[in-house]
Amino acid sequence: MGGCFSDVKGGQAAVGGVHSLRLQRGISSNVATASSSGTVQNDAVDFFFRSKGLQPLYTRIELNLSASKLRDYDIMSKSDPMAVVYAQKKDGTLEQLGRTEVIMNNLNPTWIQKIDVVFHFEIVQPLVFQVYDVDTKYHNLPTKMLELKDQDFLGEASCVLSEIVTLRSRTITLELRNRNGHSVGNLGSITVHAEETIASKTAIEMRLRCSNLDNKDRFSKSDPFLRISRIVETGGSVPVCKTEVVHNNLDPVWKPLCLSTQQYGSKENPLVVECFDFNSSGNHILIGKQQTSIGVLEKLYQEKTGANFVIPSSRHRDHEKILKGKLFVDGFDEKELYSFLDYVSSGFELNFMVAVDFTASNGDPQKPDSLHYIDPSGCFNAYQQAIMEVGEVIQFYDSDKRFPAWGFGGRMYNGPVSHCFNLNGDAGSFEVEGVQGIMAAYQSALHTVSLHGPTLFGQIVNQAAEIAAQSLSQNSNKYFVLLIITDGVLSDLQETKDALVRASDLPLSILIVGVGNADFKTMEILDGDNGQRLESSTGRVATRDNVQFVPMRDVHRGEISMVQGLLEELPGQFLTYVRSRDMKPLPNFV
Repeated sequence: MGGCFSDVKGGQAAVGGVHSLRLQRGISSNVATASSSGTVQNDAVDFFFRSKGLQPLYTRIELNLSASKLRDYDIMSKSDPMAVVYAQKKDGTLEQLGRTEVIMNNLNPTWIQKIDVVFHFEIVQPLVFQVYDVDTKYHNLPTKMLELKDQDFLGEASCVLSEIVTLRSRTITLELRNRNGHSVGNLGSITVHAEETIASKTAIEMRLRCSNLDNKDRFSKSDPFLRISRIVETGGSVPVCKTEVVHNNLDPVWKPLCLSTQQYGSKENPLVVECFDFNSSGNHILIGKQQTSIGVLEKLYQEKTGANFVIPSSRHRDHEKILKGKLFVDGFDEKELYSFLDYVSSGFELNFMVAVDFTASNGDPQKPDSLHYIDPSGCFNAYQQAIMEVGEVIQFYDSDKRFPAWGFGGRMYNGPVSHCFNLNGDAGSFEVEGVQGIMAAYQSALHTVSLHGPTLFGQIVNQAAEIAAQSLSQNSNKYFVLLIITDGVLSDLQETKDALVRASDLPLSILIVGVGNADFKTMEILDGDNGQRLESSTGRVATRDNVQFVPMRDVHRGEISMVQGLLEELPGQFLTYVRSRDMKPLPNFV
């Protein structure tokens, strides 16, 4: 069957669909990217750079990957391959564009997770494709959290993007080689198929179920899942998504599945729906299949009828046996999925808030080795750099440019240590005018606030959440971004988790920028990139991931820009919030 499509839970999770593949993609922007290679695209970055007058033309491309005859490095089973795609910069360094899911126990994988790239006609864009065998102990981690150095390297191949898009089939097969470019025996091959992204907001949400499936297990019932593939012009098929696995059930009901026009093509485009019995070995057993289309599935929903699965006849090669098992469509909803740009262009605002760490671990501000040292030559310290770079981006989306600004961990005027004080020293107002107002208040506070500690976030997050809640009660079109700049190890981890879980219901994202060389493991816990949502002390789980951590040392090393670090997840967090509340762009939206 081609293996199990997975990035968590050993292959039993759903893969594909609009919510997992398209959340951060915009629908139609014709602007520059923040990527130095010109190959990565992000709507929020686009909108920011468009304001700077950078508007080169490009075409969005989606890469579908498969591999054949990979080397087997596992002893008791087959390799568990994952593909990683890079853009090669002019200096020869590699910029990672994306990763597929892990397919378990398979030497001929066809991955579902697509890789989005931006094709510039006027630029030579070298691509590098690497394939890894992911160690079993990492199977429950999201793929973006995997350390590639801990995985077995299976081979790599390279080509230029224009080589693919200029072929009639838009498909190229490349021989895998070692990192040194030499072929040592047969390492297999990787096939890349490119498709232009369809600029459409239309998506179909369906609720699928089956009844009377054949039982393929001897001592229990089958563990079924569905795989949906689109038939392309060349006659082959491209898998677009799969459902989660339903255990021990011959009448399974799956969670709603959302497919974009990019995935299904048109309502008449032929699709193949295959039902498999999941096996942890990767040798999934075909229960049945059927050729259909979105139009046919819509008719099944309207008529409240099911369609029988078929299976190739064991006696006659060209015949198919009709099975008693049926596929039903219990829900069919055609909807518009608005992009991040649709919302901000219609008048939605991002409101900036900032909180600065005044704990003693920053060092004496009068000494040059302090993180708070103000250089007379005008060179920014890490706090100033973060405020300027992040503020410049966010203020672009804020109409009045009046920003709440706080400090924490400092002692005011021989008073008690405060973990949320107004940065401007004005007890009656926490707002300052523009990014320059934040900079001025910060520098002034260094003369009036003595550094103390410990590092506590709870009060700051609660203060920001209160502002967001007040805005929500007024049916406002505002979404808030709290920037916390800190150098230290968090001392109130559980209290901060409680505050963040409460804030996950509000129009609020929290960006944490770590300065200095402290151990930021607790900050990484707050960031939901490990696939685990935060849980409060009462057992309540965050409704969404609204935290992002960016270490400034990665910025200093040139691994990311502050713009990319800030905006990588923000559009997705914003869209998760507005879509969960069925919020539409403001009236008079064009």
